[in-house]
Amino acid sequence: TKGFTGLFLVHFTVALGQIGNFLAYTAVPTVLVTPLGALGVPFGSILASYLLKEKLNILGKLGCLLSCAGSVVLIIHSPKSESVTTQAELEEKLTNPVFVGYLCIVLLMLLLLIFWIAPAHGPTNIMVYISICSLLGSFTVPSTKGIGLAAQDIFHNNPSSQRALYLCLVLLAVLGCSIIIQFRYINKALECFDSSVFGAIYYVVFTTLVLLASAILFREWSNVGVVDFLGMACGFTTVSIGIVLIQVFKEFNFSIGDLNKPNMKTD
Repeated sequence: TKGFTGLFLVHFTVALGQIGNFLAYTAVPTVLVTPLGALGVPFGSILASYLLKEKLNILGKLGCLLSCAGSVVLIIHSPKSESVTTQAELEEKLTNPVFVGYLCIVLLMLLLLIFWIAPAHGPTNIMVYISICSLLGSFTVPSTKGIGLAAQDIFHNNPSSQRALYLCLVLLAVLGCSIIIQFRYINKALECFDSSVFGAIYYVVFTTLVLLASAILFREWSNVGVVDFLGMACGFTTVSIGIVLIQVFKEFNFSIGDLNKPNMKTD
């Protein structure tokens, strides 16, 4: 019974998290939501240290602090308003030549990675699988945001509701295919490489490419000044360093007490 209850709670919390992400993408700029997704790592590590009695070393605690501090900086300097709020604006952005060109480049890179590079170098080079999953992520997040915008017009009795339904179905298909392929290559990566190293690098590359895709599609950076841009860059860098400290160095047996030990030298 305890095992079933624990499994149910895990799936329930994951489902709530995904619903929360979906609602956040429909209400808040992507440039803010995506980097803040990293907060799940430090909070998960803290909860695991208390509930599951997993050891969190001094570097992990420092990583948690840096992740939270960087997230605060991101919130302070993030865009204060949405650049796309209606279905008509979304359709205009999706057909923009710059975004269409970006999609063509991403699709070409994915074809090269999946059919030529991954079979030969995937098991030996961690960046191959990370690149595939991160490039697919550039479809996942904008699709999620687009579905939220299109869904607002589906249940309205107006001529645009039919177009909104078609747009929503197309975005759902893109989202589903992207997620399925991502899961496949994430599993392949975890079979070949350490999960901690993969998770840290994947977060940085995934977030960078998602922000790039969102910047091209939604142009959320157009209203961001130089100071806010530098602030967000510093915040994202701080969060990334925190994630690396938590994930990569979590197996290190190091504590504050080790700093007080005398340095014994032998001749």
